[in-house]
Amino acid sequence: MNLTRRAFLGSGAALCLGAVARAQVSARTLTATDVHVSDYPTVQALRWIGETLMQETAGRIGLRVYHSGQLGREGDAINMVRFGALDITRVNMAVLNNPFPLTQILSLPYVFKDEAHMRRALDGAPGQEIARGFERRDLVCLAYYDSGMRHLYNTRHAVTTPRDLHGLKIRVPPSDIFMQLLRRFEANATPLPYGEVFSALQTHLIDGAENNWQTFHTTRQFEVAKFIARTGHSFSPEALLMSRRTLDALSATDRGLLLGIAQRSVPYMRSLWDKAEAASRDYVLGKGVRESDVDIGTFRTAAAPLLAAYRRDPQLDALYTSIQDLA
Repeated sequence: MNLTRRAFLGSGAALCLGAVARAQVSARTLTATDVHVSDYPTVQALRWIGETLMQETAGRIGLRVYHSGQLGREGDAINMVRFGALDITRVNMAVLNNPFPLTQILSLPYVFKDEAHMRRALDGAPGQEIARGFERRDLVCLAYYDSGMRHLYNTRHAVTTPRDLHGLKIRVPPSDIFMQLLRRFEANATPLPYGEVFSALQTHLIDGAENNWQTFHTTRQFEVAKFIARTGHSFSPEALLMSRRTLDALSATDRGLLLGIAQRSVPYMRSLWDKAEAASRDYVLGKGVRESDVDIGTFRTAAAPLLAAYRRDPQLDALYTSIQDLA
């Protein structure tokens, strides 16, 4: 069959348009959410995942990151990911303690000797066992991220022992562990969503809160709460969770690629975290925050019955023993 020049060019254009259409159909942009601000290490790690996915899939898979709580609270995000309305979320372990009991061991007081100990546990058998617990409720743990050592800060006065917290209203995340712990520290534990803490400090709805140096800095809570006590009562790391139905919808090759990239993001996030945490501490102390060295023995003694109570659960006790073996 003879083709005219116009027919030939027309058929070529149709083929090109068809190829573009097929590429558009196969391309996919995943959604991820984080309550932290744009330059927070966990948000930067999510962006790194997205950029790496784009590079290694030649643009077929991307990741749109919604930071600063643009899509709601952490608790809401967990359910949205479970049911596939969101693809990925980064949440703190404290929010997971009640619905996923194995995560409780990661939030309990004075479980880890230091950050290196926590990282060994998350990278090893304890972390793997906890990750399997998410799968029962349609979630996949892509990675664990750092959240630093948590300390207590308030608007009233310096704190060196639990007695100094008596009667103070201290914000805690929505976790039974943190509520019970602050009560043992003689404080009035007040659960509030993450995004409401700054205004609650300003309006004196609460007297203080507990969190890591970076959150204390990036949320501007240090502008109101001028006293921080180095209690180091918990590490409560982060989980990067993905919808099981989203992961299963990818090809086997893309699933393996995504899982691998998520794991490769962990050392990247940790390098960012270590630099940013030190910088946040220096910054807030430079702005007039008073840091007090505490009588750590009094805090450990106050927390010990709570840790013992949770260790009565055989699964948590086995995890605790496994973690201590890595100290």
